[in-house]
Amino acid sequence: MFDYHMHSDFSADCSVSMESMVLGAIEKGLTEICFTEHIDYEYPDKTIVFDFDLNLYEQKINELQAKYGGRIRIKKGIELGVQPHILHKYDALMDANEFDFVICSMHTTEKKGLHSGDLFKNKTIEQAFQVYYEELLYCVKNFKQYSILGHVDLVKRYSLLEHCDNNFHDILKEIFNVIIPEGKGIELNTSGVRYGMPNNLPSDDILKLYKQCGGEIITLGSDAHRVSELAFEFKESLQLLQSIGFKHIATFDKQQPTFHSIKSLI
Repeated sequence: MFDYHMHSDFSADCSVSMESMVLGAIEKGLTEICFTEHIDYEYPDKTIVFDFDLNLYEQKINELQAKYGGRIRIKKGIELGVQPHILHKYDALMDANEFDFVICSMHTTEKKGLHSGDLFKNKTIEQAFQVYYEELLYCVKNFKQYSILGHVDLVKRYSLLEHCDNNFHDILKEIFNVIIPEGKGIELNTSGVRYGMPNNLPSDDILKLYKQCGGEIITLGSDAHRVSELAFEFKESLQLLQSIGFKHIATFDKQQPTFHSIKSLI
C-alpha cells in the first residue's frame, strides 16, 4: 500500500518528526510513502509560513532512505499552494529542484484563505465555489510542473457543509480536459471523512466525472499530519475507486507514474 500525501514537521502545520511518520507507516504495513510538505507562497495568514529549507529536506529524506530502505520506500514530494498571480514563483522553484512527486493544490482563492473562511464572506456559496474553480482552471492552464491535482474540491471542506446546488461539473470537465491530455492526474484524498465531510476529496461524482473524461492517473493520500492518520480509509477508498471503474493507482519516481493494480491491493 502507498500513501502519497503526508506531512511532517517540515510543514508549518505539522509537529511530528519525519522519522516518526516513517515508523508509523512501517507499523501500518505501508510499502511506499511520499512526503509532500507544504510550500504556499504569499499565504494570507501571516502568522504561519509555509516554506522550509529544501536542502535540509533532501538531506533528511536521504538519511531516512538509507536507514529504512530495506523496510519501506520513501519518496521526495512537495505540495504547492498555487495562486494565479504567483505561478512564476513555482516555475522558478521547480526549475531549481527535483522531486519524485508534485501535488498542485489551491488553499487560497482571490488572495483569501479557505481555512479562515474569508473567501466566503460577502458571497453566496455558489459565488465562492465558482471563483475557486475558475482560479484552479486558470492555474492548470498556466502552470505545468506538477504530477497531480490535490483535493480538487477542497473548497467544500471550508464551506461549513453548506449545500450548493451547482455541482460545477462544467468547469471541472474543462479542468480535466486540460490535465488529462498532459498526463496529469488527481488524487483521492482521504481527509474529507476525517474532517466530518460525507465524502473524501474529491466527492464520488467528481471521481466519476474524471473517469468519464478519460482520466486514469489517480493517487491515494491520507493528507496525514499525525501518525494515527496515515492510510486512513484506504481499503474503503480502493473499493470505491474499483466500483467506479478505476483499475490502478499510481506511484511516482522523478515525476513518472508507475501503475499498481487495485485488485492486487484490496
